[in-house]
Amino acid sequence: MADVMAQEVQMDPGVEMDHEVEMEQEVEMEEEECTFSGDSDYSDDSDFVDEISEEELLGDLLKEKPTEPSEVNDTVIVVDGVPKVGPERFEKLCNLLHNIFEKFGAVVSSGFPKDSDGKTRGYVFFEYNDVDAAREAIKQKDGFKLDKSHTFRVNVVSDFAKYAKVDEKMAIPEKEPFNYVGNLQSFLEDDNCHDQFCAIYDEGMTTGIYSNTAPEPTIVAERQRWTEKYVRWSPYGAYFATIHSKGIALWGGSEFKRIQRFNHPGVIFIDFSPCEKYLVTLSQGDTPAVIIWEILNGMKKRVFTIDMSQEENLRWPIFKWSHDGKYFARGLKGVIQVYETPTMTLLDKKSISIPNISHFCWSPKSNLLAYWVAEQDQIPARVVILNIPSRTELRVKILFNVQDIRLHWHNEGRFLCVKVDRYNKTKKIHYSTFEIFHINEKQVPVDIVELKEQVQAFAWEPTGNKFCCLHGIPGYTSASFYEIKSGKVELVSTMERKSASHLFWSPAGQFILLASVEGNNPPGTLEFVDTGDMSVMHIGEHIGAGCVEWDPTGRYVVSTANYWVQKEDAAAWFWTFQGKLLRKFTRDKLILIQWRPKPPTLLSPEQVKKIKKDHKKYSKGFEAKDRLLHSRVSKEILDKRRELMDSYTEYRQKCSAQYQQDTPYRRELRNDVNTDEIECGVIDDEWTEVKVESLFSEENEVIADDKKGKE
Repeated sequence: MADVMAQEVQMDPGVEMDHEVEMEQEVEMEEEECTFSGDSDYSDDSDFVDEISEEELLGDLLKEKPTEPSEVNDTVIVVDGVPKVGPERFEKLCNLLHNIFEKFGAVVSSGFPKDSDGKTRGYVFFEYNDVDAAREAIKQKDGFKLDKSHTFRVNVVSDFAKYAKVDEKMAIPEKEPFNYVGNLQSFLEDDNCHDQFCAIYDEGMTTGIYSNTAPEPTIVAERQRWTEKYVRWSPYGAYFATIHSKGIALWGGSEFKRIQRFNHPGVIFIDFSPCEKYLVTLSQGDTPAVIIWEILNGMKKRVFTIDMSQEENLRWPIFKWSHDGKYFARGLKGVIQVYETPTMTLLDKKSISIPNISHFCWSPKSNLLAYWVAEQDQIPARVVILNIPSRTELRVKILFNVQDIRLHWHNEGRFLCVKVDRYNKTKKIHYSTFEIFHINEKQVPVDIVELKEQVQAFAWEPTGNKFCCLHGIPGYTSASFYEIKSGKVELVSTMERKSASHLFWSPAGQFILLASVEGNNPPGTLEFVDTGDMSVMHIGEHIGAGCVEWDPTGRYVVSTANYWVQKEDAAAWFWTFQGKLLRKFTRDKLILIQWRPKPPTLLSPEQVKKIKKDHKKYSKGFEAKDRLLHSRVSKEILDKRRELMDSYTEYRQKCSAQYQQDTPYRRELRNDVNTDEIECGVIDDEWTEVKVESLFSEENEVIADDKKGKE
């Protein structure tokens, strides 16, 4: 029976459909019966205000709310370029990386992905507490050279999402217009080889750049408020730097257009690398910092936070450059840190440990670094010459009874003079000695020159083998000249009873200026000496001169009395190398004069020697050109005077004609009386011309008798 009923149900599908419809209708009726009368929903009124905040209602749950993914990604960095090591070296690698990256902030967690063999994959994750720590880690360690085979690339995790969304189709960048600033070496193209110099006057409000032409300098560029503090030329004269409260600006070219701008608020000092490729700036404030910039593109290469409480950081420049700009170094307590360019990273990843180091300096022609260590705990002082980058010691010299040491490299790097101030066993008598290192000779021999007096100043001849020193009591010194011949130091001459305090060699050598400046007694005394025959060519005096500087060619000297020191007679005096006063450059409230440097000559030593040998052949052409120039200048002066006289004559005739035209009107006002003739006593314009001669200046020049000179 049951089988029959099942068959009937299966055979009639319409019965099943009707049953389902009836069930749905019953459910709908039950829902309608359960619905309450009144509002059909439970939403609040439009003017309802909820006085309970989410923090009060769900405070505990909100604390456990996970951080937004974007914030997490900004605090997590990925370090690529990490060495791939196995389990036996994993702990060492982990400690090394933690020591490196924990310097920038607290590391919350870290991850070292590994492959199936337990070997690291070459990248690491670090999570910091805040975003600033992650950014600082990226800034300091992106591009960091761990060793010769591993260089770090550091990014935040959020960068991967940004790079993943980069359109595969390359967008052609817009072509930026070329900003031509002119020829940076245009000042070398002057046919007459005139040097340039900058001057700041009007109490710092006006800056001008002049060409040293005759008879008066010609202005090249002049601007108001060009700088807020001071100016500086680059080592080869290509750039002119102005310092402002917000940073540095570089100018160049024939029209001195702005080439580059560096944003460094609060900057107080700047320095150029010798190759003019990098600029170093120091700012003051709560966190003093030194920034190294690349001049060509204006990018920051490295930032150093400076602790100004340390004595080593109070001397500028903090970083000293090697001659080729390949290395730069700074001294800290017990170490020298040498960095290499262009990576700006520490050489060989470690400092040079030198306990009790006092001072160091680079050779001007090679990557040799000289430093000295003071006496301590019965250990004598020593001077060391170090080769960079090998760090091998080229020469070590032990010194006893040392009070102070000064290192003086020869301009060509052939000699190093170590000036040692000593005291005797009673520590009362002070005297000085010179330790002369012959750098280019085998095993670097050392010559010793001993003086019984204390040395006040020392200077090498830039292009020769001579050096000069001032020794004795300040204000009453003697100038001794030495020369290195055949590897030996010989005394050439000594000039007694000099008031000089500073030595200024000509860049071309042979000529030297013994100067008494900066408040010495008597101030402003300038003595020009020819070391070829040890003769005094001239003795001049510029009272109040606090700065003396040779031009790059060695032809001229400028002595400056600035407004801040000498308010009444602030001026710059230009002298020839022989001591003849050429002109007095006066500007209102003059502050500064700086010669524009020039790059070294491209001629070989043999070519320079040949030019000097044929000097007489060239001198005739130059003398003819000078005569033509002077005659041209005289003609220009005469033309200008004639023009002024013609202008005056024309104006006088105009006034005379107007006077004659107004004669009837004057007579009418004065009852037809010609009062002009009565007052002056002249009738019919009878004038008498009187010539007056006045003596403006008188110069007496003593010319030596030729016969007496021959005797």
